[in-house]
Amino acid sequence: MGTPVSLTTKPRPGQDSFETLCLFFCLLPCFTPVAVSSWTGAAPRQVLRSVFGYDTFRLAQQPIIERTVRGDSTLVVMPTGGGKSLCYQIPALIREGVGIVISPLVALMQDQVAALQQVGVRAACLHAGQPHAERQALCQRLRQNTLDLLYVAPERVTTDSFAHLLDHAPIALFAIDEVHCMSQWGHDFRPDYLTLTDLRTRFPDVPLIGATATADTDTQADLLERLHLDDDALFVTGFDRPNIQYTVTRKSRPKRQLKQFIETRHAGEAGIVYCRTRKKVEGTAEWLGEHGIRAVPYHAGLSDAMRSDHQQRFLQDDGLVVVATVAFGMGIDKPDVRFVAHLDPPSTLEAYYQETGRAGRDGRPADAWMTYRYGDIVRLHQFLDRSDANDAHTWAQRHKLNALFGYCETTDCRRQVLLRYFGEEAPEPCGNCDTCLHPVDTWDGTVAAQKVLSCIARTGQRFGAGHVTDVLLGRNTEKIRRHGHTELSTYDIGDELNKQGWKSVIRQLVAARFLEVDVSGYGALKLTSACKPVLQGEATVELRKDTKRTGSEGSSSGSASSAAPDLPDTPEARSLFEALRRTRTELAKAQGVPPYVVFPDRTLIAMVRERPATRADFARLHGVGDVKLKRYADDFLPVIAETG
Repeated sequence: MGTPVSLTTKPRPGQDSFETLCLFFCLLPCFTPVAVSSWTGAAPRQVLRSVFGYDTFRLAQQPIIERTVRGDSTLVVMPTGGGKSLCYQIPALIREGVGIVISPLVALMQDQVAALQQVGVRAACLHAGQPHAERQALCQRLRQNTLDLLYVAPERVTTDSFAHLLDHAPIALFAIDEVHCMSQWGHDFRPDYLTLTDLRTRFPDVPLIGATATADTDTQADLLERLHLDDDALFVTGFDRPNIQYTVTRKSRPKRQLKQFIETRHAGEAGIVYCRTRKKVEGTAEWLGEHGIRAVPYHAGLSDAMRSDHQQRFLQDDGLVVVATVAFGMGIDKPDVRFVAHLDPPSTLEAYYQETGRAGRDGRPADAWMTYRYGDIVRLHQFLDRSDANDAHTWAQRHKLNALFGYCETTDCRRQVLLRYFGEEAPEPCGNCDTCLHPVDTWDGTVAAQKVLSCIARTGQRFGAGHVTDVLLGRNTEKIRRHGHTELSTYDIGDELNKQGWKSVIRQLVAARFLEVDVSGYGALKLTSACKPVLQGEATVELRKDTKRTGSEGSSSGSASSAAPDLPDTPEARSLFEALRRTRTELAKAQGVPPYVVFPDRTLIAMVRERPATRADFARLHGVGDVKLKRYADDFLPVIAETG
């Protein structure tokens, strides 16, 4: 474990003078009456209904909220879309003082603040991009207790001046969002997060809640130690996202595969496509646009103005595709992303889970689609081997990469493999992944495996998959002649498979840990101790049959395609739904917020099904609290009456 870094650090340029001024104002005598939240002391269920418009808690929300209201600290691991935010938002409203939410990205802060303001919560975010006067006013509001929730970046919390500012403000709780960033075993470790460990000792009477969707058992244990929490403070509510359909396909012509997937499954719908390089991001976005799919690029090399424009278009448009590097998405709270596609695999299953979790946050069917080839995994191993990380971290990351490779190559239910990685067992296959919908044919590959393993041993474990397959196929290459490999007993013994067939065997043997790739050189294949029983004939090997797969494979059952599955299948229902969407878009544009901040699709579908005729009927809809009732009933009720 790393040594916790002191919360008191040197202020960053531009922050010292501003926050010192805020501290000066906070130390002045306060002549303004202290404002208390309207919900201070209320029951959690009352806040859930009247503020957020929900009738029941989900997963473990209620015990987490009650524990935090009592003043106890908590670590929450809950799937994306499972309602983590409510676990700290509701206690912040009930407890006296301001809830300080530490969030990694400004876009994420702004998104959550906009949604909270829509339901009448006094929320704000404090960041360096704001005008000086606006930040000064927020510090005054913090001092005067006229905020319910204040969102800040970890870099600001760690400054000495802001820490002193907190000393003179009424604090209801601290919430650390994306808390996995605090762990060296997490997939997105950030050193700035380490300094947050001091919050527990500096403010011992203020409850702290850490929240994440992605933390395996090692990361959970590390976070408990860093936050000085006992095991009973850990709430793991499960990792399953049953509405997401998982598909992994072999990469052949990836852009065409992607186009076919989008056109077949999600034509005209919002989605995110992840690529590893900026060049590939721009090329893919341009290619999709040329082929009739509206797409924009997003990566760190674009100007701030262009990135901001593309992000805002994605948030406010119902059918835009963003092609991005992994930098995009963490700050996005858009619930109606219908698919996440990976043209390149991520480096860990944690990253894959978090990125795919950005699809279907509204609970409606969504897709997680990925295409990959063996060379992608080799390159990821090479990147890892060239990093400056210490041995323990490199070993852990290599283990994570191997787990991802195993997930790609599995013949079992993908959801079971994914959940098992996070320590959760699914008793039955899910029926909603490609291997369940289209079971993989297998064959007895024991003899083929023995041939490959023997050939690797006899060539000295110094060559990659291309040369090994050439030896097995009896090719007359210059490299084979130079190394005298025509004289080996394994030369020309593999005529039962072609080159792609042997590469498939090798790929699966690597995934099964019978082989490993030596990335210090040119991807040489090495035998592991696990292959000994296979070579000695004491174990059999089942391999999957590689078939040519299309981008749309897996779509014949459990379709994630567009029209809302809960919507009545009638022209009248569709007409009303579209009319409600147009009304929502107009209201959102007038306020400068994304449409889903006004109401998510789920609430619009409830309007279609329930056909509310009065304000009392409207108030009973999912997602309609007291403030949204006042704001929007008179806009939507006439549309329902006219169209219905």
